[in-house]
Amino acid sequence: MPLLLDPDAIARLRADLRAAPYTAARCDEVLEAVAAGALAREQRLPAERATRAHADPVAVLIRLFILGDPVDLRDADRALPSLGSAGAIALGLARIAGDALIATCDLQPYGDDNTDWWVASDQGEIATRAPLRTDHVLGVGGASATLAAWTPRPRVSRALDLGTGCGVQALHLAGHADRIVATDLSTRALAYAAFNAALNEQEWELRTGSMLEPVAGERFGLIVSNPPFVITPRDAHVPTYEYRDAGGHGDDTVQALVAGLGEHLEPGGIAQILANWEVSDGGDWRNRIGAWAQGAGVDAWVVLREIQDPGQYAETWARDGGQQSGTADYARMYASWLDDFASRSVTGVAFGVVTLHRPTVERAPFVELTDARGPVTGPMGPVIERGIAARSWLAEHDDDAVLDATWTVAQDVTVEHHYRPGEAEPRVIVARQGGGLRVTDRLDTVGAALLSVCDGDLSARAALVAIAALLDLDADEVRAEQTPRLRGWIADGLIVAATG
Repeated sequence: MPLLLDPDAIARLRADLRAAPYTAARCDEVLEAVAAGALAREQRLPAERATRAHADPVAVLIRLFILGDPVDLRDADRALPSLGSAGAIALGLARIAGDALIATCDLQPYGDDNTDWWVASDQGEIATRAPLRTDHVLGVGGASATLAAWTPRPRVSRALDLGTGCGVQALHLAGHADRIVATDLSTRALAYAAFNAALNEQEWELRTGSMLEPVAGERFGLIVSNPPFVITPRDAHVPTYEYRDAGGHGDDTVQALVAGLGEHLEPGGIAQILANWEVSDGGDWRNRIGAWAQGAGVDAWVVLREIQDPGQYAETWARDGGQQSGTADYARMYASWLDDFASRSVTGVAFGVVTLHRPTVERAPFVELTDARGPVTGPMGPVIERGIAARSWLAEHDDDAVLDATWTVAQDVTVEHHYRPGEAEPRVIVARQGGGLRVTDRLDTVGAALLSVCDGDLSARAALVAIAALLDLDADEVRAEQTPRLRGWIADGLIVAATG
């Protein structure tokens, strides 16, 4: 650092990376399954063995930019024929050491189903073999990939990447946002973001500042944020890493975002953030985040993905900075986390995805808290977008509207019947969603009958009247019992509005 924003040199670099081709798919081919899997787990040895004597330009680029190994100048020049070693040094990507070129930053391929990108960031411990700097600029990590997968992709005129880091989320936004504003408190992060925008031929408006300060008074159609949500003890034994720690106490950062993001959403706008929040005294995970969501002033849908106990959380984040278990520094950090949590009676830390939505009409906001700790089927962005639309419709329509509409079972829904051996009638009937959040619903006889006739022919009201008559039940009681279930099916996408 710093990287040089030289358009001609960056264009030559881009041409070389394309020609290699230095893509995620091609890297996997060169490394093969074992080495690629080990590298994803931050184990470098199999990748070293797989690329050591490999003349393929991609193998050379992996050694140079991912593993951080010295690369012979002749090999580097062959892998970067347009830019050359001298050009890489001039851009700030590498330095010379004798007859070798050594990268000074990480440069990795990244992409989605339609596009290949490259992301420059600080070198991680896999390359430096040392703990991270406190001002470390993170590249593509697990959290950024999670956020990208869970983000809805509607076409919007203005989008905000809050806490952009090196710009991973902004890369995705360029495909469906006319204008992108990306903010970060770290000037080093914004320097990387500027380089990545240029390398990937995108234009972002980069602003320096803390949290929502750089966009005061502005609204957006979509906001994404992988914020510095890590709950960190304010203790001299625990370093504060800029990419993960906002400097506040406990989960104050996430609370402030949930409270403040709604004011920055246009009508119909969505904010998607990752979050940690504390669970105290063995209470319900919904208590704390639920109170924040109720006060957000806009629709809020929280999806819980994991809960860790204080020990698990301390282990995760002590290792994240590059500290090794068994060292004195690691032990002091671990103890600091345990003491910090104990001081607030914290018994667990929840991780989840928070979606906020500003209604397009005047109505009371809805709040939904969903426990989805099991596997999900990605990408989840379309699921979130459909779920927000369904929940908004439900918030704006009464039970009569639900009953008078015709519904059809979603294509990924199946029904299971479980029998005791020799019995003719099922003991358990379960509706199961094959995609998305993989919602299940244990059905009673009436519920099973209702789902079976959601085929677009009868309104829900007419179907319930017919089912009540067939089973000799009171129609009003059946309707009162099943309408909440219908609303739940609509929200979760088990049934959808009939068309045609």
